[in-house]
Amino acid sequence: MRDAAPQTIYLKDYAPFGYLIDEVVLDFNLHPTKTRVTSRIQFRPNPETTDRQFFLHGEKLNLIKASVDGSEVSPSLTDEGLTLDAPDAPFLWEAEVEISPETNTALEGLYMSNGMYCTQCEAEGFRKITYYPDRPDVMAVFTVRIHSDLPVLLSNGNPADGSAPVAWHDPHPKPAYLFALVAGDLVNHAGQFTTASCRDVALNIWVRPGDEHKCDYALDALIRSMRWDEEVYGREYDLDIFNIVAVDDFNMGAMENKGLNIFNSKYVLASPETATDRDYDFIEGIVAHEYFHNWTGNRITCRDWFQLCLKEGLTVFRDQQFSGDMRGHAVKRIEEVLQLRARQFREDNGPLAHPVRPESFVEINNFYTATVYEKGAEVIGMLRSLVGPEGYAKALDLYFDRHDGDAATIEDWLKVFEDATGRNLSQFALWYSQAGTPRLSVKDSFEDGVYTLDFQQINPATPGQDKKEPQVIPIAVGLLDQSGKEVLPTQICEMTEARQMFRFKLDDPPVPSILRHFSAPVILDRDVTPEERAFLLAHDTDPFNKFEAGRQLAKHVLTDMVTSGTKADPAYLDAMDAVLRDDGLDPAFRALALGLPSEDDIAQALYDGGATPDPTAIYDARDGLAMAMAERSSEVLASIYDAMEVAGPYSPDADAAGKRALRGGALALLTRIDGGARAEAQFASADNMTESLSALGAMVKSGRGANALAAFRDRWAGDRLVMDKWFALQVSLAEPAKAASTAKTLTELNDFDWKNPNRFRSVIGGLAMNTAGFHDPSGASYHFVADWLIKLDPLNPQTTARMYTVFETWGRYDGDRQGMMKDALNRIAATPNLSRDATEMVGRILNG
Repeated sequence: MRDAAPQTIYLKDYAPFGYLIDEVVLDFNLHPTKTRVTSRIQFRPNPETTDRQFFLHGEKLNLIKASVDGSEVSPSLTDEGLTLDAPDAPFLWEAEVEISPETNTALEGLYMSNGMYCTQCEAEGFRKITYYPDRPDVMAVFTVRIHSDLPVLLSNGNPADGSAPVAWHDPHPKPAYLFALVAGDLVNHAGQFTTASCRDVALNIWVRPGDEHKCDYALDALIRSMRWDEEVYGREYDLDIFNIVAVDDFNMGAMENKGLNIFNSKYVLASPETATDRDYDFIEGIVAHEYFHNWTGNRITCRDWFQLCLKEGLTVFRDQQFSGDMRGHAVKRIEEVLQLRARQFREDNGPLAHPVRPESFVEINNFYTATVYEKGAEVIGMLRSLVGPEGYAKALDLYFDRHDGDAATIEDWLKVFEDATGRNLSQFALWYSQAGTPRLSVKDSFEDGVYTLDFQQINPATPGQDKKEPQVIPIAVGLLDQSGKEVLPTQICEMTEARQMFRFKLDDPPVPSILRHFSAPVILDRDVTPEERAFLLAHDTDPFNKFEAGRQLAKHVLTDMVTSGTKADPAYLDAMDAVLRDDGLDPAFRALALGLPSEDDIAQALYDGGATPDPTAIYDARDGLAMAMAERSSEVLASIYDAMEVAGPYSPDADAAGKRALRGGALALLTRIDGGARAEAQFASADNMTESLSALGAMVKSGRGANALAAFRDRWAGDRLVMDKWFALQVSLAEPAKAASTAKTLTELNDFDWKNPNRFRSVIGGLAMNTAGFHDPSGASYHFVADWLIKLDPLNPQTTARMYTVFETWGRYDGDRQGMMKDALNRIAATPNLSRDATEMVGRILNG
C-alpha cells in the first residue's frame, strides 16, 4: 500500500537501539500458507543510550501471542511493527507469529520458489518473518530449529545436532539482514577446503535434482576465493561448513548470509552447453564477492544502511582484485570502467545522483545502486593508490583487528587508514559525501625543458548539492616520446586544489598518457587531435589508455557522423584494422577494442556537447560505422575468425574465452557482408553456448535469424536460464521500430513468466538495452514499459523500482520524447496504491 506520507530517514538522526540482544532462538514450523515462527530473544538495556523505547519491526505478520519473562503481554500493533512498555532491565521476549510464504510474491522475508522455502532479508526482509529490531547495528547469536518433512533444511552457521527438529547454531553475532533459511527437495554438489590453519571445511552447493552437473565451476570458484582471501588478505574462513543454494526466483544476484549464501540460479549453474563465457565470468566474480563478504560485511558489518558502501564498495574492490588475478588485470579493468561509465556515470549525471554515502532515503532498497557499489569500489581503489599497497595492507589488518564483530562506519574505515599511514584523509572523505562525477580538464605546455600539465577540476551541481569542494584526485600519468618510447613511467600526481600544475623536466615535448588505469572516476576533458589518439592507440604502454584512445577515436567519428552526416573516417578504419592485425595484443583486448561505444554513450557525448541526441540517427551512424569496419577489414576479420577457433573440449579459462570473444566479434561484422554462411555453419556445429549464442545473435542482427530462433527454442524450451537468453536476445537486437512490438509478442507467450525476476528483466530490461528501440519516436516502448511496471509493482516492488532507471535520462532528449516519458512517469505516479519503492523512484526522476 502507498504510504500516506513516506517517511524520509536521515543519517543525522541516527541513534542506537535502546537494547542489546544476547541470544536469539527461532523455531520454524514450515507450511506454505501457515508457517509458524516462534522467537525467544534475550534483551538487555544498551548502556550507550538512555532511550528505552521498545519498538520491534514487523510487517505482514499475524501475531498469535507474545510474552515478557513468561507473562503474556498485548503490545500496540501497527502496519510497521509493535511497541511495548519494556523493562529497563534484562528480560526474555517470546512471540509466535504466522506468515504465508506461498503468497509472498515480493521475494523478501520467507517465501517459496517452486516448492522451495527461501529467505531474502537484506535490507529489511527479516521484519516479514518475525518481530525484531530489524537494523544492522543490532547483532546477536542465532540458534534456529526447523520443523518440516522436506529432505533438506538449512540455516546459518554449523549444524547444532543430529536430532529432530533440524537445528543450526551460528556462533558469530550478526544482524537480522544476514539471517537465512532454505528448505526443499535439494541435492548437494560437495567439496572440501582445508584452511591455512589446517581446519577442514565442508563445502556444499545445493540445487534442484538434475542440476548437480552444473555446479563444478561455482565450487571451483569458491575454493579459489577461499585460498585467495587467505593469501592476499590473511582472512581465514571461520565455520565448519559453507553452503550455497541456487534459487530460481531471486530479486538480486546473490546474498552473503553467514555460512549460507543464497544465489540466483543464473550465477551458480553452468555447463558448456548452457552457459556462455560471460556467465562463467559472472559466476566466478559473484561467488568471490559473496564469499569475501564473510569478513567485509559479516564479521564487520555496517552500523546503519547509510554505511552500505562500507561493505559493498570494499567487497566489490576485493572481488575486482581477485578477478584481475584470475583473468588478467588489463582486460578486467577495461570491463570495469565500461560498466562504471554505462551505469554509474549515467546515474551521477541525472536526477538519481547521490553520494556514495547518501544523507537520506525513503526506501533503502532504492540505494543498492552503481554509485554505492561501483563508485564505492573506485573510492577504495583511489585510497589504495594514495597510501600504496603496503599502507593499504597495514590499514586493512588494523581494520580487521579493531572492528571484528562491530557495526562500523565510514569514519571508522578512514580512521584506520589515518592511524596506519599517518595521512590526513579529511579532504579525501568528500568522495563519500559529494555526489556527481568530477570533470577534470587539462592543458599542457613545453618551455625551456619543462613540460607542464595544468589541471582544473569542476564538480558539477547535483540534486541537493549545488556547491562542491575540490576533491583529492590521484592522476596516474606516463609520458611517451615521439617514437612511442616511455620517457616517464607511470606516477601518481595527487591533485588537491581546484587548479593545480605538475611539471616534468624533459629534453623534448612528450605525448602524455593521462589517467592511466583509470586512476580516478572522473571525466577527462582535453583537446586531443585524432592523430594523437591514433598514436596512443598504437604506442601507449598502459593497456587502459591504449583502449581509451581507440574508444575516443570511435566516439569522435560517431558524433561527427550523427551531427554532420559524414561517412566513416578512413583514418579510424585504418587504425582499427591495424589493431586487428596486431597478433601481439591479447585477443580479449582486441575483442574489446573492436566494440563500438554504446548508443547511450554517444547520446551522452552529444548532450554534453550541447546537442540534442537523436536516438535514431545514433543507431544509423553506429550501424553504418560497423558496416564500414566490416568492409574495410573483411580480409583480416576472416583470418581472425579462422585463427581464433578454440580446439578441444570447452574451457572457460581467460585465454580460451578471449579467443572466442574476438572470434564472435569478427563473426558479427562478417555476417553483415557474407550472407550469413559462417554464422549458420557455426550455429549448426557449436558445442558450447558461447558460440551458439554469438552465431544466433549475428543472424538475428542481420535479419536472418528466424529459423535459428525456432530451432534454439525447440532445443532449450525446458531450461529456464537458457530461455532467458532467447527472450533477451530478440528484444535487445530488434530493429528500433519493431522493438516494442517484439517485446509485446514475447510477453504473450505461455513461457513468459512475468513473476520471475530473471524472465521479466530479460524482456523489459532487454527493451531498455535497445536504446533506439526504447526511444523510438512513436513512444510505444515508453507506454509498454510503464504498463508492465505498473502491473508488477504490487507483487514485487523491489524488482520494479530498479527498472525505473530506464527513464532517468528523459531530460537529454527532444521535447516530444520528454513529454511522452514524463506522461508515462506521471501515469505511474498516479497509480493507486503504488509502492513506496516506486513512489520514491518516480518522484526523484521527475523532480531531481
